[in-house]
Amino acid sequence: MSRVLAQPEGLPGRRLSIRRLTLTDFRCYRHLRLETDSRPVVLTGANGAGKTNLLEALSFLAPGRGLRRATLAQVARRDSAGIWAVAAVLDGPSGRVEIGTGIEPGSTRRALRLDGEPVKAGDVAGLVAALWLTPAMDRVFMEGASGRRRFLDRLILAIDHGHAAHAGAYDHAMRERNRVLKEQGADPGWLTALEAAMAKHGVAMAAARRRGVAQLDRMCAARQGVFPAARLALMGDVEHWLDEMDEAEAEARLTKALVQSRSRDAGAGATTIGPHRTDLDVRHAAKNLNASDCSTGEQKAVLISMVLSQARVLLTEKGLAPLMLLDEVVAHLDQTRRLALFDELVELDAQSWMTGADQSLFDGFEGRAQFFQVADATILNPVADATNIHKETGNLTHEH
Repeated sequence: MSRVLAQPEGLPGRRLSIRRLTLTDFRCYRHLRLETDSRPVVLTGANGAGKTNLLEALSFLAPGRGLRRATLAQVARRDSAGIWAVAAVLDGPSGRVEIGTGIEPGSTRRALRLDGEPVKAGDVAGLVAALWLTPAMDRVFMEGASGRRRFLDRLILAIDHGHAAHAGAYDHAMRERNRVLKEQGADPGWLTALEAAMAKHGVAMAAARRRGVAQLDRMCAARQGVFPAARLALMGDVEHWLDEMDEAEAEARLTKALVQSRSRDAGAGATTIGPHRTDLDVRHAAKNLNASDCSTGEQKAVLISMVLSQARVLLTEKGLAPLMLLDEVVAHLDQTRRLALFDELVELDAQSWMTGADQSLFDGFEGRAQFFQVADATILNPVADATNIHKETGNLTHEH
């Protein structure tokens, strides 16, 4: 198999950088092996070529469900019988590691390996941090609170690796409580245990959000440049309680509220109080305007501002520049903002992976990034000799 060759070795630092990415039966890729250096990566090509699938594969190396929140079965190639794998050689401040994840033969659960050995998610949580923006997020300020919660929780998960565990445990207990409330003669003891679990994990979620929003708000407020500063505030009962009391008191209050709302929740078929109802208020600081009332371009700029600010939070708090997965982000930016984005990504010392339909959208990034063309689940390196590309007929990285 031929493969794309890497550029010269980059300098070590606080960044995370993917040095080799290998996919097997993931989305449209039967097999792919791509080697890169530590600079930003630009992937260009037509819609449907497979650019976003590469970013999604990288997102599976970080904690969480990936940038599309797809099921494990959805990311498998159609004729793969549900078996798929994503593996990467990753350089970080602590050295080089190999991380792999996917569905192995004979299993339906996602496996995780570190340097070839099976591990749990907690064993690698501190090794990979990733932030991303996708076109689906462009309407996050216009749609319901659930999308803003997911966006916020993704930002927090990059710095607080236990956040996902608390959120998962809370959701599981809440679903079980909703089910029990629908049944006749629900067991009060079981309900009490479920509500205690919801209170414990729900308050931990709320506390993590408060810490995360406070850090991000301070970093956003200090922003200068063409991406507008944002001001952030949480809108939720449990988060507000924590302004006045400690976590133990908030747990007791949430437990009591859940007990008192059993009849109401049984009638509604849903839990009506808790951190699953929290919203994130975002304002354009300079205009003192809610982000939902800003123009489409301003909303995009505020989103980018928040993600760049969270990358700086990670750099400040953890000494680590995360992977930045930016899908079609530059398409609707003017030239001034495009160049400012490129400059800030380089200044962050972050390995960003960016996609776009046209290479001209990345004018001004030449020499500071590495460019690859994607076509029909095949990656071509534009700096390679054109004659050799045609001779390979698309098989540089993709085996059939």
